[in-house]
Amino acid sequence: MTAPIVIWGAGAIGGTLGAWLIREGVDILFVDVVPEHVAAINAHGLSIEGPIDTFTVAARAVLPGDLTGIYPVIWLCTKAQHTEAAARALAPHLAEGGHVLSLQNGLNELAIADVVGRARTLGAFINFGADYLGPGRILFGGRAAVMVGELDGTTTPRLTETHRLLSLFEPNAIVTPNIWGYLWGKLGYGALLFATALTEDSIADVLAMPAYRLTLTALASELTGLARAQGIVPLGFNGYDPAAFAPGADADGSFDAMVAHNRTSAKSHSGIWRDLAVRRRKTEVDPQLTLPVAIGAGLGHAMPLTRRLIELVQDIENDNRPLSSATLDALKHAHEESLQ
Repeated sequence: MTAPIVIWGAGAIGGTLGAWLIREGVDILFVDVVPEHVAAINAHGLSIEGPIDTFTVAARAVLPGDLTGIYPVIWLCTKAQHTEAAARALAPHLAEGGHVLSLQNGLNELAIADVVGRARTLGAFINFGADYLGPGRILFGGRAAVMVGELDGTTTPRLTETHRLLSLFEPNAIVTPNIWGYLWGKLGYGALLFATALTEDSIADVLAMPAYRLTLTALASELTGLARAQGIVPLGFNGYDPAAFAPGADADGSFDAMVAHNRTSAKSHSGIWRDLAVRRRKTEVDPQLTLPVAIGAGLGHAMPLTRRLIELVQDIENDNRPLSSATLDALKHAHEESLQ
């Protein structure tokens, strides 16, 4: 009897993927830190809601401290700030020849590799829209890009099998030899999402506003420029084109394409916004954006707007600023002052 795939983190990403694979006949064991969510899954199953599909699957879930056994495949789907702790908790349960797949936002493959080893780490890029609604309930709001790749760009049997599994969920899932290009591309797009989360407006509405496009362009340019400074070519997806944010380029076409893509999703606001406005908890701003800022400092690559964005998000987290257009204006003012 084969071991189940362990999905560590049964929230928006892990819950959506796991429920979908269970329906396709894949054996899944969820691990999650929220007791109410674990209890609801075991008692009533895991429900997926939204415009893509609505269904409930019978599922198994345990708290991290209750997990027993050794597993060859663990998919890590926690928030980025919990990556190191989760990796250390799962490491005793990972088979010697097994691997951890990161299905997260940011450069978490680096933190995972530090704990379990680079050879036991597999990378992925995801952009589909999902939200945790409550114990046993996940919103799947919209399809989007899914890519998987080995950290060294090679093709391996485990990569082929992972792609097969992800294709059960997203038929257009892609194997890439440049997973780092997509991860750095997502950092640029992610910075834009953090900026949209400073307000009550939707992702699409903020990206469509002409008044903020120069500031948002400069913000994304800091991240894409940092990638290129390391010899990494950031790759685009779902309307986001990193080349459009290079010096002298015109980003309007990319903005319009991102707006069009986000208008199709039932998830109108980012998970960042949901953390700030609904769940009232810390966002992923520290692990996602402070690491690039630190890398930039080491390379002499200034990132003033990214630094200011981090400060503004932290102000909201600490109840020192509201979610409002005035907070986004503060980012715009920082950009304007840098041009003087």
